[in-house]
Amino acid sequence: MTTKNEILDYMRKAAYRPLTEEELLDVFAIKTRGLRKFQALLREMELEGLVYVTRAARYGLPEKMNLEVGRLQGNAKGFGFVIAEKPDLSDVYVSAANMNGAMHNDRVVVRLVPGRIGSARRREGEVVKVLQRGNPTLSGTLHRTKGAGYVVLDEKRVPYDVVVNSGKLGAAKNGDKVIVEITDWPSARRGPSGNVVEVLGREGDPGVDILALCRRYGLPDEFPPKVQQEAEAVPAEISPANLDGREDLRDWTIFTIDGDDAKDLDDAVSLIRVRPHLFRLGVHIADVSYYVREGSFLDREAAQRGTSFYLPDRVIPMLPQRLSNGICSLHPRVDRLTMSVTMDINGNGEIVDYRVFPSVIRTVERMTYTNVRRILRDEDEELIRRYKAMVPTLKDMEELALILRERRFRRGAIDFNLPEAKVILDDEGRVSEIRRVERSIAEQMIEEFMLITNETVARHFFRLEVPFLYRVHEKPDEEKLASLQALLQTMGYAIPGFPKVRPGALQSVLAQVVGRTEERMINAVTLRSMKQARYSPDHAGHYGLAAKDYSHFTSPIRRYPDLMIHRIIREVLTTGALDPQRVQQLQAGLPETAKHSSEQERLAMEAEREAVDIKKVQFMQDKLGEEFNGFISGVTSFGIFVELENTVEGLITMTNLTDDYYEYEEKNYRLVGQRTRRIFRLGDPIRIKVARANTEDRKVEFVPVNGAEVITPGAQRRTVQRQEAVTPRKKETGRRAKSKSRTTPKSRQETKQRDRRKRGER
Repeated sequence: MTTKNEILDYMRKAAYRPLTEEELLDVFAIKTRGLRKFQALLREMELEGLVYVTRAARYGLPEKMNLEVGRLQGNAKGFGFVIAEKPDLSDVYVSAANMNGAMHNDRVVVRLVPGRIGSARRREGEVVKVLQRGNPTLSGTLHRTKGAGYVVLDEKRVPYDVVVNSGKLGAAKNGDKVIVEITDWPSARRGPSGNVVEVLGREGDPGVDILALCRRYGLPDEFPPKVQQEAEAVPAEISPANLDGREDLRDWTIFTIDGDDAKDLDDAVSLIRVRPHLFRLGVHIADVSYYVREGSFLDREAAQRGTSFYLPDRVIPMLPQRLSNGICSLHPRVDRLTMSVTMDINGNGEIVDYRVFPSVIRTVERMTYTNVRRILRDEDEELIRRYKAMVPTLKDMEELALILRERRFRRGAIDFNLPEAKVILDDEGRVSEIRRVERSIAEQMIEEFMLITNETVARHFFRLEVPFLYRVHEKPDEEKLASLQALLQTMGYAIPGFPKVRPGALQSVLAQVVGRTEERMINAVTLRSMKQARYSPDHAGHYGLAAKDYSHFTSPIRRYPDLMIHRIIREVLTTGALDPQRVQQLQAGLPETAKHSSEQERLAMEAEREAVDIKKVQFMQDKLGEEFNGFISGVTSFGIFVELENTVEGLITMTNLTDDYYEYEEKNYRLVGQRTRRIFRLGDPIRIKVARANTEDRKVEFVPVNGAEVITPGAQRRTVQRQEAVTPRKKETGRRAKSKSRTTPKSRQETKQRDRRKRGER
């Protein structure tokens, strides 16, 4: 039977011209017997975007026809960006006029605009076909009118309200949060329409907001019955038969260190000092692959989910709780099956010997980051007495972690200092606190131990030349680095060695700003210049970690790539080598696993970030009129973004800068007053008052306290140097002065998403 690769190889020939279906049948000598299968294969390739069918019904390769396939990221203003599926290609901007009925999250074919291809400017295009709709259902708030209604969508990147078809409101009431199924997609002249298919609850009721978010992102609810049945069949305790072929480490001092509320404990650590300058680090990871067998219902469901989703009021696990919180979780003082990696590490942080093997462990304690920090940093006497037997090991772990950390930085790794927010809910599910979470030595210890383990595993199996899933991170685009360099220079910094930039050069910039007012901002814009890490069967290295070898091995309870490579490791350790048929099977399947896992990871990041943002807005609703200190986290032509100490971010619009007319200097990332010469610049501290917090559009608005005064050391107002003076306008029209600089039409939401992506990985 003809395969997709054979068709693609034929079309890639230089002499190929787009052919009709009948002509392709002749080329591949397809007779009546194989006709339907070949036709189905062509339809499948068309839906996948591998081939494109012209209006004349001719088949060709998109890349040979000035076309590109990708996922559309919409914007509330109507335009969007097509995210190229090839990692080395930049995004394609699509204007509102060229969307042609496509919506956010649709998989589309876009025709590139002539004259922009390969230029230094952004690539632009026009949607010519929607391959797959990304939003068959959407969540929103119902507004009923006489006998009809419309839904104001939660997804602001879909710039429409959905008209509800006559008679399809069901029992939904005005103000209900609902799910609407799209029945008529938008066109150039009209918006979408649909039917209400589910009522989630009243707008504002606890939990309804996150439930709506889950529906909108397509996050799974309960596990299917067959998956649950397989999970229930897994024994709740270890039996002697489970120990065959395993090393018994139950007499080792092994313990877990996790967050206070963690329930899926998939990594435990041990450490002994072999000699004064030689440590034997043990990292013991839950052997999930022992219970989740390839091709089972459990495995297929885990592969589909790809990851666990951690939301403020719930966890949507990759595996049923009987496994994730039960037999696979490394609870204290019970036997658990693990995959262990022991590494002998010298005083320079170099691994001089290591082993990878299946094991059985019994952890002696469940430690938390809070208690470890209080022991090592605060020297809490009560905790030191309570964990007396473990304190020497914890101090040795701290010493080793700092050695490993220093070694990473020496080789050029980048470490972003971007605080995370933790949402605290009360018993009724309402937000009681938004807390900034800082990394202490406790978190750093586990981070360093997981990083070195992931590297060791990747290096070992790369040398064995077995098919594997790697975690890869490419170098940043030169254009983005140039933009970063330009911004840094306006603030008195520069990237060493630019334009030839090594990872260590970026880290040296981050080291210079530690403790300064601009630290948070420079970390954010540097992170924005980076590409996003992804999974791949190709051994391509990790730029951000400055690592030649890297994989994700340490979290198989919550990440499918980790579970996948555990399965490969088990096979290699058991058989010594993979047979050719198994190698071929893995080589065929790993690319799709890597692609889907990367997509699910991005989905989880986006959903988790938005859920936290929703809770931040709710938290600020009863703070109207209150004053806070913050710093300027973004400057645009339409206002200033300010971030508070608790990580809540809000906008000061131009209309709320009432003391002057301000010009936006895009190159310098600042606003300059025409008359007062006052400057609002990235990183400046500022005092604000909360003016608005709207959950419907998920926006917080601030106004500056004392007019437009910026808080600076010594209460001095920042002024522009005389040589930078801008001649004031001779006559004002009474309307707000407009920016002279053009701005790239990229949504603030998208900018925030890219700002907060994590590249340092464990």
